[in-house]
Amino acid sequence: MGIGIVGLGLIGGSIAYDLAAQGTPALWGLSRNPQTCSRAQELGLVAEAATDPKAIAPWAETDLVIIATPLDRIVPSLERLVPFLSPNTVVTDVGSVKAPIVPAAQGLWIHFVGSHPMAGTHESGLGAARPGLFAQAPCVVTGEGAPLEAVERVVAFWHSLAMETLICSPQAHDQAVAWISHLPVFASAGLLLACLGESDREIQRLAQRLASSGFRDTSRVGGGNPELGCLMAAYNRAPLLRSLDTYLAVLQNVREAIALGQESEILAALHVAQQQRPAYRTLASPGDRLPSH
Repeated sequence: MGIGIVGLGLIGGSIAYDLAAQGTPALWGLSRNPQTCSRAQELGLVAEAATDPKAIAPWAETDLVIIATPLDRIVPSLERLVPFLSPNTVVTDVGSVKAPIVPAAQGLWIHFVGSHPMAGTHESGLGAARPGLFAQAPCVVTGEGAPLEAVERVVAFWHSLAMETLICSPQAHDQAVAWISHLPVFASAGLLLACLGESDREIQRLAQRLASSGFRDTSRVGGGNPELGCLMAAYNRAPLLRSLDTYLAVLQNVREAIALGQESEILAALHVAQQQRPAYRTLASPGDRLPSH
């Protein structure tokens, strides 16, 4: 399968690493940074790399294009590519929001299938890319509106990277991801921002020195890429607000129980939380994985 990658950062670069490890480097890669293009070729990750699609030669051999850019550049990137695509080329993306993206992309190219590999780290750029990032992680594929053959090609591709694929609608994906990915970013950021509310600077400094694994784990995603978090809020506003409203209501109930000294209610809530945690998928390296884009 001839594969092109748009965006050679953490996700696009890691895809290229896996393809190269399989002995079939990507046919080409596009990046806005000429240095990234040069580095990707030096590493043997892509056969060709350029900043302009006009400079890419093997368009006719390209069966699949993966757009691995931030959310706000997925549709514009596809629009740039359309004049060069062969009629049967399938295009997919890696964005963490699907409902605003998939219809717009399919309006430009019917062979577009939305994807979201649930893998990543807090780092960014080609320097953070690595082989094996996707192994055993889940990947959502949205099959609505695309030809079955295109969906099957995308599913087969993610399977080749050892991912577990799940097919659902863009809307179902966005609400599920709001709960387990986007809400945690803002809950975690809220924890960090709340700590700034401590008016006694000595206590604040003491808290910073005492913070250990519990605080580190809870605050990790809130300390990630601010631009990525802002894009999540902009593109997945309604599902995220629904999740935030429910979360705030739960916190308010817990606060009232604490204020009233209702230890049985507090214990019951914590028991439910303890029992429910195993129902949510635990990845092989929970400290390393974050949703992409």
